[in-house]
Amino acid sequence: MNDDVLRYVNKSSYRVKVLKSLGEDVKMPKEIASDSGILPNHISNVLRQLKEKEIVECINPEVRKGRLYRLSDDGLNLLNSLE
Repeated sequence: MNDDVLRYVNKSSYRVKVLKSLGEDVKMPKEIASDSGILPNHISNVLRQLKEKEIVECINPEVRKGRLYRLSDDGLNLLNSLE
């Protein structure tokens, strides 16, 4: 796991909360928002940022509503180093 990525995630409490909310689960953005206490309109930005860093992956990108997200292998490793 790259230290730069760890620092990047730690710079934002939202990124940390999204990682912790996802854990080993698969969730929709609405569920992540509810679990983490982050407003739904912020969740999509955080998920986009984490996807760009390949920490989170969308498992059904072809759908417009009801997209499902999970942590990538790197994301799971990162989560373990946060705790």
